[in-house]
Amino acid sequence: MIGRIATLCGLLALTAVVNASDQQRELVYANDLQASISVGHIVWLTSENQRFLGVLTEAERTDNKNAVLVLHDMGQYPDQQPLVHGLRTALSQYDWTTFAIQLPLREAGASAEDYYALFDEARSRIQSAVEFLRNNGAENVAVVGVGIGAEMAAYALSLDPNALFALVTISLPVPESSLPQTKIGDFIKNIALPFLDIYAEFDWPDVVETARQRRMWAKDNPVYRQIRIDNESHAYRFNPSLVIKRVYSWLAMNLTPN
Repeated sequence: MIGRIATLCGLLALTAVVNASDQQRELVYANDLQASISVGHIVWLTSENQRFLGVLTEAERTDNKNAVLVLHDMGQYPDQQPLVHGLRTALSQYDWTTFAIQLPLREAGASAEDYYALFDEARSRIQSAVEFLRNNGAENVAVVGVGIGAEMAAYALSLDPNALFALVTISLPVPESSLPQTKIGDFIKNIALPFLDIYAEFDWPDVVETARQRRMWAKDNPVYRQIRIDNESHAYRFNPSLVIKRVYSWLAMNLTPN
């Protein structure tokens, strides 16, 4: 009996480790960011008793009433070149305070499936980041998520649909999975906010091949729009400024800063 209890405790401990983010990897990124950030400044928040880093870049000409939460892709960090860095720095020049946060990480080389167990942890961080922005004067908070960051944003909104003012997903995957965290279709159907869905012509297959399906899921949302960026792949390295311009123009149209 004692042996069975010990085995069960061991399995539970192993499960907890498997379902936890890679804190050491996050710390490496944090140390690098603290030494290299030249635009914006580092902010530390706490979620579920874990500290995580964010990079706050205040709007240049306004009082920070309008803010964008920027969520990076799988295995990345809050100043990832070119897209996340471009979003957080360029949008601040157009009167939007930006806050790019560190999402939970797996070990290097982990698959997308390995990240699904981190979605609840990511949701908690998103909530903490939104609360931080609101406590610092933000009235309109949009979220821009890239890849798995877009999935995490959609998941968080599905559980709290009134938490944000608008959603932008860039390269939103639709995985073939039965896990509740991956029910992108259900999430999209329940999102009534202004919603911009951007993807690349040569994006991941589970992004490109589901573009029409995403439009169908969002057909009852009159403020949904989908844009394809031609001659680009998932990394958007050829012309990231075009993606940023599309995001800014859409925000300006839907969420005109005060």
